[in-house]
Amino acid sequence: QVQLVESGGGLVQPGGSLRLSCAASGSIFSINRMGWYRHAPGKERELVAVISSDSSTRYADSVKGRFTVSRDSGKNTVYLQMNSLKPEDTALYYCNADIRIIHYSAWLDYWGQGTQVTVSS
Repeated sequence: QVQLVESGGGLVQPGGSLRLSCAASGSIFSINRMGWYRHAPGKERELVAVISSDSSTRYADSVKGRFTVSRDSGKNTVYLQMNSLKPEDTALYYCNADIRIIHYSAWLDYWGQGTQVTVSS
């Protein structure tokens, strides 16, 4: 009923930039929070950045000042601009959204399939 499709991952050198996008589609009535998580090998999955429907944002301490999360509510899309990338940012990045679908009163948590970001020289 709902799909989250990420794009924009890839290989980048340290200090470089990437922009991730995640578009939600399907029987969507409303979207509350949208955000990004990442999972690196041997580590726990961690929150990277989230943005609420009122555009308030929250970031992991490790990415503050380097990453910027934004959204286009008209397109049901969330973005993650990543600058000054470091090798430790290497991970599989997942889009996440809190969505209410048409004809259903509950808010449900949806995840994308993930996009790989590799920072290496």
